Amino acid sequence: MTTRPRILVTGAAGFIGSAVAARLGAMGYPVTGCDNFNAYYAPALKEDRVEAFLAPAGVACERIELGDDEQVMALFQRVQPELVVHLAAQAGVRYSLENPDAYLLSNVIGFGHVLEACRRQGVAHLVYASSSSVYGAHARFPFAEDQDTDAPVSLYAATKKSNELMAHAYSVLYRLPATGLRFFTVYGPWGRPDMAYFIFARKMHAGERIPVFGEGRLVRDFTYIDDIVEGVVRVLFKPPEVEMPAGGRVAPHRIFNIGHGEPVGLIDFIAALEQALGVKAVLDFQPMQPGDVDATHADIQRLKAWVDYSPDTALETGLEQFARWYNALTCANVSYLK
Repeated sequence: MTTRPRILVTGAAGFIGSAVAARLGAMGYPVTGCDNFNAYYAPALKEDRVEAFLAPAGVACERIELGDDEQVMALFQRVQPELVVHLAAQAGVRYSLENPDAYLLSNVIGFGHVLEACRRQGVAHLVYASSSSVYGAHARFPFAEDQDTDAPVSLYAATKKSNELMAHAYSVLYRLPATGLRFFTVYGPWGRPDMAYFIFARKMHAGERIPVFGEGRLVRDFTYIDDIVEGVVRVLFKPPEVEMPAGGRVAPHRIFNIGHGEPVGLIDFIAALEQALGVKAVLDFQPMQPGDVDATHADIQRLKAWVDYSPDTALETGLEQFARWYNALTCANVSYLK
């Protein structure tokens, strides 16, 4: 009988991390999660995700600060993971303008600690979260993985680009199989309260005006959480093949977009959210915010070719699922919805 590989999921109390860890646990894999449960948004939401997703799947979630190398090395020694899904990060473009140190500690130093621990442990495959933000403001549509990403417009994007470079270096130097996934505007139930759709829902329920940045001209490639999870899981079990780039250095490292591939205008998104929630929005048009980009649009052909999968959840379906969850918690008067 073949022993199933041990899997470590970082950021396991987060939006994507909790869903991925629970899916892997439900598939019968021995999964350990970790998270620092920081207060960027309500820790109660993270604790509720652990109770709702991880506990039923038999996944323990340890409290670990990835910026502390001793904690990271001790975690890897205890768990001895063979596969690692690194989803822990300081998220949010605008918050990087207020607290850049949080991004450097978590997204750069913390990721460096994870890479080194993977090297020492001899991890068979590291899958890590990048972001569509790396494309910046001047990429051609749709965004393809071979486009230039050397002009980020936010510190958050710069840290995600650095993750790709750091992982590639470890792949070259130590033949660490690693795959970076550029997520495109993930939404759905149990999401982060700082995300636009969550803010919109909260203000719509309260009868408040909702901020519509970029004067309503923004376009986003919204991707439903279940589609993201499916992509992550499929990629995890297919490590990159060894490639020989110029110079003859071995680099088992790949980058994939995970997006729906069908961008939606912000005004159309709000209309769909109104329909799902049964609440009318009052719009407050505002100028573009620092660090934002006009549009995102994922080219998902490379992902399709690699794992025979492309996200396919319709926006209306995804928002209906979000609205059902949100309305239920509103009736329960849950604190982090206020």
